[in-house]
This record gives sequence, structure tokens and C-alpha cells, in this order.
Amino acid sequence: MSMLTPPGMGGEYRITGDKYPRMRRARRRRRIVLSAVAAVIALGLAGWGTLQLVDVFTGGSGKKTTAGRKAGCEPGPTTAAAPPVPLPKPAQVTVNVYNATPRSGLAKSTADELKKRGFVVGKVGNAPAAYDKKVPGTGMLLGAPTATKGAFPVLATQLKGATTKTDTRATADVDLIIGTAFTTLNTKPASDAALAALAKPKTAPKRC
Repeated sequence: MSMLTPPGMGGEYRITGDKYPRMRRARRRRRIVLSAVAAVIALGLAGWGTLQLVDVFTGGSGKKTTAGRKAGCEPGPTTAAAPPVPLPKPAQVTVNVYNATPRSGLAKSTADELKKRGFVVGKVGNAPAAYDKKVPGTGMLLGAPTATKGAFPVLATQLKGATTKTDTRATADVDLIIGTAFTTLNTKPASDAALAALAKPKTAPKRC
């Protein structure tokens, strides 16, 4: 018996010379690994095939609808909205200029500048007692309730920070009461740009 022969092994398992018994465990491991990989691939193909069948029967509507909603926006209402009332032009606005500050000459100089810019100037003078030295801001626009959607926005382009107030008058003219914080009217380029922005139609926002 060779010294390489384990105890208790003899006969056909006797190790002699340079011959050794073949070990078959490596092949079994390879078969197990290959079987596991094949099973995973088969499961993946089965799942992919199921998704394809579902997509065929449903027409792929679910994916397309979701993608369409993300890419675009829902259309707005189909009912036609009433066209907005156009704002008056400066030549259609009559302005009464009143000075509510202790400084003299502001009403006249402001009225002259407004006239150069195309407004129609009405009365010019000191503010009534109800507003004299009681307008803390740059100025106040006073007029009929209809002026809030007409003359007020147009005249407000000429004086930054002016407040608005309505009264019971039945006429279309508006009052510009100069306040204590007044220094000057807006520059003409700035006022012209503001007037141009008012003239642009506003589009309704899309609903996404």
C-alpha cells in the first residue's frame, strides 16, 4: 500500500504511482449554478412576456396617457369668454389736479406735464378741506366706481404709489390729489412702457 493511500482504502481505491481518483464535486456545482442562472433568465423572460401581453390587450393606453399628461397641459374651457373692455386712452381721460401739500405750484406744474402726455386737464387748484394735508403718500386717485376699470389704471401709470378711492360722482372725470410724499411724476418713457403693457391682451394660463 502506498503512503498516499488513506487508511482503510484499498483495492480499486488504492493510490499507486501518479494516479489519483477523480473528484466530481466541481461538475455538480457548475450544474447547480447553471441551473440557477437558467431559472432566473426564464423568470425574466416570462415576466417580460406578460407585460407585452398586457400592453397588447390594453393598447398601451396607460403609458401613453400618463406621458401625454406629463408632456402637455389639459385644454382650457371651450366656452368663449367675453372680450375685455378696452381701457381708455389718455386723451379720453379728464383729470382734475389738486395740491394737498404745503408746497405751492405743484398742481399747476403737474397738470401741465399731464397735458403734454395727452391727458385732458380739468380743474387745477388746492385740495378740498377733506383731503388738504391728509394724503400721506405720493397721491390719491378719486373718481366714480366705474373709474376702477377705466381711468384709474391709465392715470396710475403716471404716478407710482398712488392710492385709489371712489365717491358718488356721476361724471367720468377723475381727481389726482397730490400727497405729501410726491416729488414728481414717473418719467415719460416709464409711463409709456406701463401704458403699452396695459394695452396688451392677457391670455388665460394653461391648466397643467
